[in-house]
Amino acid sequence: MEQKNIPYIGPDGNGVPVLYVDHKPFLMIGGELHNSAASSLEFMEKEVWPYLRPFAINTVIFPIAWECIEPEEGTFDFSLLKGLIDQVRREGLRIVLLWFGLWKNGESFYVPSWVKEDYRRFFRARYQDGQPSDTVSPLCEAAVEADRKAFCQLMQYLYEYDHEEQTVVMVQVENEIGFLKAERDFSEAAESAYQSVVPEVLCRAGGFPEGSSLTWEEAYGEDAPETFMAYHYARAVEKIAAAGKAVYPLPMYVNAWLKQHPDRPGVYPSGGPVWSMIPVWKAAAPSLDLIAPDIYLPDLKSVCESYSVCDNPLFIPEARRDPVTASNVFYALGGLNALGFSPFAIEDFLRDDLETPDVQLLAALNIDMSGFNCTGTGPYLKRSYEVLGGLYPILLERRGTGRMKAFIRSNPLERGTILPMEDYDIQLDYLPGVTGSAGIILAEKDGFYISGCNVKFTPLPKKGSRRYVTVVRLEEGAFREGIWQRGRILNGDELRENTLPDMAETKFVRICLHEK
Repeated sequence: MEQKNIPYIGPDGNGVPVLYVDHKPFLMIGGELHNSAASSLEFMEKEVWPYLRPFAINTVIFPIAWECIEPEEGTFDFSLLKGLIDQVRREGLRIVLLWFGLWKNGESFYVPSWVKEDYRRFFRARYQDGQPSDTVSPLCEAAVEADRKAFCQLMQYLYEYDHEEQTVVMVQVENEIGFLKAERDFSEAAESAYQSVVPEVLCRAGGFPEGSSLTWEEAYGEDAPETFMAYHYARAVEKIAAAGKAVYPLPMYVNAWLKQHPDRPGVYPSGGPVWSMIPVWKAAAPSLDLIAPDIYLPDLKSVCESYSVCDNPLFIPEARRDPVTASNVFYALGGLNALGFSPFAIEDFLRDDLETPDVQLLAALNIDMSGFNCTGTGPYLKRSYEVLGGLYPILLERRGTGRMKAFIRSNPLERGTILPMEDYDIQLDYLPGVTGSAGIILAEKDGFYISGCNVKFTPLPKKGSRRYVTVVRLEEGAFREGIWQRGRILNGDELRENTLPDMAETKFVRICLHEK
């Protein structure tokens, strides 16, 4: 099969990983849909697209479920997927497609009915008391093989229908994998595997002496159950992803339900690609291009730093739904060089008839409830995406260079920071507001542009310098396709308006450095 011009992840001109589409760097400014939205073309037309169009997104993220394409074993129907791709093409967007196969959020509810009903062939992971769970065991080879076959059919269809247009630019394999309510699987197959020695691939990755014959508990101590599950989930995903890539090698990744308090495996899905299991996943699933965090926790900066390890490109496919996400996107794209950013359930954000989060459900799943309340988010995110859309060519040009810097208020007690520039510094004082304080600074020869929200900015001479700083000119305005469009020139009393409010704005500050 001839395969040319396929999306891939590689270094940009500055050596920073980026997604290439049509041989051009592409940053995903996106939104992920509710899990069930894309299961109906009619629902998409009435309840999704009218609420997505106001956002300046270039990428939409949604699932295709195994149960929707293989209702009977061996019989495949891609009419839904074709309709979805056609709709997205009409809207002029790209797709990150989520494969809801064997595992979604630690359980197996998106598998076809013929899998759900067959507990013998597709055996479930079991709890320590012997009770079966709703999760197909990752050690069930028959289930992994059935998923592999279906996934290959999916990738074959994407190749045949979409490889020229490249509407689908990346694929997520499964969703928030792991085992809930227990540290590990106690099924018969799992018990046998747990009593065997650690596989050689993990021994090499863990730096154990060559030829080691260590049990899981000898090698990993109290982390043995979670490491065992991580290996077997990653091994299953590798079989699925590698086979799919052999058909159509789009970039592929897995996403993680993060550790939260109490951070015990089983409270979050045990064996999933949490930060501490990244080395295991990298060793056992080399076909994956990256591991992505789903970020509903408040500290985006720390989470992203924990996933920027092991040469792992950063992608944020699911982010908080509250207004803070409208500021976090600036830091993700401008400071962390993320491949893309996408809040969850974006089709809700501009609706007047919002449903309140199911507080009891979120509490039962130990999920940070604040990150799921999207009331008021829409206008803020819409404005942030407009600003970033105008900056898009500059973001691509300056990623990973000293000519672009970003800032974020990582905790509510921070009052501000000083951002060092080449010839001067910028004092940033964080302001109270609905959204967080964050932004991007573009360094110019005689000043800087600042885009973002909730911050007061003051240029300063370098500490100990004999220079002082004069603001020569202050403009408000906006970038349009990377070109600055000036608005008002702020002078007199308005010269003191050195702030960016809740709603994202951009200003240009021309400065002059004088000798004392």
